[in-house]
Amino acid sequence: MNYRQVYKSWLDDDFFDGETKEELLSIKDDDKEIEDRFYKNLDFGTAGLRGKLGAGTNRMNKYVVMRTSQGLSDTILSEGKEAAMRGVAISYDVRWYSKDFAELAARVLASNGIKVYLSDDIRPTPLLSYAIRSLKAVSGIMVTASHNPKEYNGYKVYWEEGSQILEERADQILANINKIDDYSKIKCEPLDGLIEKGLIEYFGREIDEKYFKDTLSLAINEDIDKDIRIVYSPLNGTGNKYVREILKRRSFNKVYVVKEQEDPDPDFTTLSYPNPENPDAFEYSLRLGKKVKADILIATDPDSDRFALEVFHEGEYVYLNGNEVGALLTNYILKGLSGKNLLRENDFVVKTIVTGDLSKKIAAKYDVEMIETLTGFKNIYAPANKYEKDGQKRYIFGYEESIGYSYGTFVRDKDGVSTAMMVVEMTAYYKKIGKTLVDVLNDLYNEFGYHKDSLSSIFFEGIDGEEKIARIMETFRKDTIKKIGGVKLSEVKDYYYDYEKYKTQRSNVLINYYEDGSWFALRPSGTEPKIKLYIYSFSGDEVEADDKIKNIERATKEKILSVE
Repeated sequence: MNYRQVYKSWLDDDFFDGETKEELLSIKDDDKEIEDRFYKNLDFGTAGLRGKLGAGTNRMNKYVVMRTSQGLSDTILSEGKEAAMRGVAISYDVRWYSKDFAELAARVLASNGIKVYLSDDIRPTPLLSYAIRSLKAVSGIMVTASHNPKEYNGYKVYWEEGSQILEERADQILANINKIDDYSKIKCEPLDGLIEKGLIEYFGREIDEKYFKDTLSLAINEDIDKDIRIVYSPLNGTGNKYVREILKRRSFNKVYVVKEQEDPDPDFTTLSYPNPENPDAFEYSLRLGKKVKADILIATDPDSDRFALEVFHEGEYVYLNGNEVGALLTNYILKGLSGKNLLRENDFVVKTIVTGDLSKKIAAKYDVEMIETLTGFKNIYAPANKYEKDGQKRYIFGYEESIGYSYGTFVRDKDGVSTAMMVVEMTAYYKKIGKTLVDVLNDLYNEFGYHKDSLSSIFFEGIDGEEKIARIMETFRKDTIKKIGGVKLSEVKDYYYDYEKYKTQRSNVLINYYEDGSWFALRPSGTEPKIKLYIYSFSGDEVEADDKIKNIERATKEKILSVE
């Protein structure tokens, strides 16, 4: 069926409720909107689902959630009775319909005879990862759109290790989803009855307490300045009580919370975009920071898996990006463990292929292996899952440039809560010896050279945008930029066509390396209608490193925008 026929089938089918049909009738004269909502099913992959809320096959709504949950149910049931009995942990964030979608997923799974552990309240994404492992569940669902705009929601799927599913599992679930062509055949009994049968059970404080205990065990140093002043914003998301509680238990008592962004708010009223990767998200934190003379400003995104930081240095607040914070944490953790003789010969740290190279040099200093993976924490934790089974190697720390970090293995996804604790500890450690984190970063540059970076996101909405992004990638593949600022291209890595060469899964990432150590990467986002441009430079001179960034940005954006 074409998109118009699918649209009509939703209007004609008595299974779809009146509210859904009313919404669809309101767009009956807008062919472009109908096409965008029905030209395909909302993509399901290793990131699960993510999309705009609304009626349609290419939107996040209760019918898409039901169909996906039935596909997941069929996948779990194919694993046998034991898998169904182990169950699925489900949690959710503050967004519109997150609780409704979580309960709906629970109902579908339980109606299929699968045990469900349902969160009794909003929780950060890392708590869902932790709950899967703690409850020994076979799978997990986190209803969240992470840092996306308020119009979005999503559905992340995890497996028993506590990390997001990889491609093979995603393909299996998708195949089962695609077999469902009649929504009315999806099993979905009332919630109360399933609770009475014992198929749905709530989890809460007990899991939280275990998580706090394990997070506290990550601490490296206690001889630190615990009087540092911290401004924290949960950006109206799930991190509020978790970040505050972990800092309180570490005896950091001068924590000032941004009141306007403290309580859950699915509209994120104070933000145009609830992503702390954008320094604009610190507007309210800056006001409070200046008022209370804060040493650092910290923020977590709505599901509290991402973490961001600004540091007071020489009279102003300086935003540190994901590459910078990741390098600082790599250095602090490895230095601390080395000083306590806690590093082992087989330890490793992880970063993604589009993350900066400074941490590679830091890891080498401590004789720790650096493993590079495709983007996403599902890939970052894949080596930990693999090596845990044979005991060959030990995962220490992993991060990616998009402000995601995780230390240890009891959570196998990025964790804004434990990261907040470690960054505050790191700040307090260096303050006691008279340094800010900017000072420490400059020390690393002096030791290893200047590693500079830039990240741009260029948006292209709708079907036309999707096609434009494909043309941009193909243009760079066929005729890339062979010289920038007089520096010649040395190598191109294409993880879509040549992925077997690099021993990875296929991924639409293209990286150009130049003879001076600089490089740029292009990658279409898997969750938003945009293409991401990553630019990196290296030099022994800071001004030269900055100039290289500008030259690459100018050349790449000019070529991107020239594509018709």
